[in-house]
Amino acid sequence: MEKSDLRIVYMGTPDFAVEPLKRLVEHGFNIVAVVTMPDKPAGRGHKIQFSPVKKYALEQNLPVLQPEKLKDEAWLETLRSYRADLQIVVAFRMLPEVVWNMPAMGTFNLHASLLPEYRGAAPINWAVINGEKRTGVTTFFLQHEIDTGDIIMQKAIDLSDDDNAGTVHDRLMELGGCMVVETVEKILANDVKLSRQPEAVLKPAPKIFKETCELHFDREVESVHNLVRGLSPYPGAWLTCGNGEVVKVFKTHIERSGDTVEGKMESDGKKFVRVGCNGGWLYLDEVQMAGKRRMPIDEMLRGIHDIGSLFVLV
Repeated sequence: MEKSDLRIVYMGTPDFAVEPLKRLVEHGFNIVAVVTMPDKPAGRGHKIQFSPVKKYALEQNLPVLQPEKLKDEAWLETLRSYRADLQIVVAFRMLPEVVWNMPAMGTFNLHASLLPEYRGAAPINWAVINGEKRTGVTTFFLQHEIDTGDIIMQKAIDLSDDDNAGTVHDRLMELGGCMVVETVEKILANDVKLSRQPEAVLKPAPKIFKETCELHFDREVESVHNLVRGLSPYPGAWLTCGNGEVVKVFKTHIERSGDTVEGKMESDGKKFVRVGCNGGWLYLDEVQMAGKRRMPIDEMLRGIHDIGSLFVLV
């Protein structure tokens, strides 16, 4: 089969899924349809917002499908009508077997971790939160249990202490885009050597909730710092100041010290705010107060009239 004859249905929604689709289009693959989430209202005006994948697909004049229910028979008939040889899923949603088992060549997924580590909804966040020094991307064929199918390809990157979830997301997005193309080329050439995943999952990656993002200062200072990195820029870690005001925290650095009171928030009123943790100080470098934009800590302090209501002045 020639590249132009391979009929591909692509499924994805967020920015992370745009790059692989873009690479496939640029390499001349035949994308017969793009499946993405239904449009939804967003912002104060509740204006209808397209997903990033839909926006790109429309720019390329690709057919866009937006099913509400993936088991609906009318939708399934529509999907069958595209006669896909292969389906590709990147950051979409859990598919029923009737969908992923439809194409003759199967359905593969791009996942932002080195499976079997970090199966789940938030692999990038949890790799950074846990202080990993290495992560990567995996392509694998879908099967019944989520993120457990046979591995087609994997590629790794090293993580630095300066990385956060945003920088890792962008690096893996680029790497994943290239690897999706390589994976399709291997499938087309019948050059796939599958690797079965072990069943045990030692490092899960569950969905991030608001309570996940709260900073607890009785924990080891490096783990608190890593939580900030792993939630930056989205959804953002948060803490509650002395007056009850919630502040989001996007960047920190640490100073190891045995002379701290856990949870004590100190400031010189001009340049720094620090919080005592187990084993050292957590310095807040970039923050966001309610109704304000994200800003460096010194800029935030200049805009506060009653600093003593939030922090202990030293």
